[in-house]
Amino acid sequence: MSSTHSPAFLALVNAAKTRVKEVQARDIPAILAANPRARLVDVREESEYAAGHVRGAEWLGKGVIERDIEVKHADKSEPLYLYCGSGFRSVIAADNVQQMGYTDVYSVDGGWKVLKDILPTE
Repeated sequence: MSSTHSPAFLALVNAAKTRVKEVQARDIPAILAANPRARLVDVREESEYAAGHVRGAEWLGKGVIERDIEVKHADKSEPLYLYCGSGFRSVIAADNVQQMGYTDVYSVDGGWKVLKDILPTE
């Protein structure tokens, strides 16, 4: 993990990683192709999403995902793949969403840094 992040933040991320399923960003194209129910959710800041995101990804920023997830995704068994810049914020968001009862949630390790080079973007 990056040394530019604070120790407390990294501890939070590491704890979430023990509870959250992760997939590698490079595997996302095959996952989405194999499962039409799977949804890609961008949890970065709204300004980051506006600057560029994976085509078809839905924005539900880390700051609002807990508030809005049930309205946008009522089916708590729907496969949700959360990504951020590299995989730190998404693992924390995935942990929270799981605590809300969602059962098929993944954090995309590598996030936007990898996805932007392997999937169409907007």
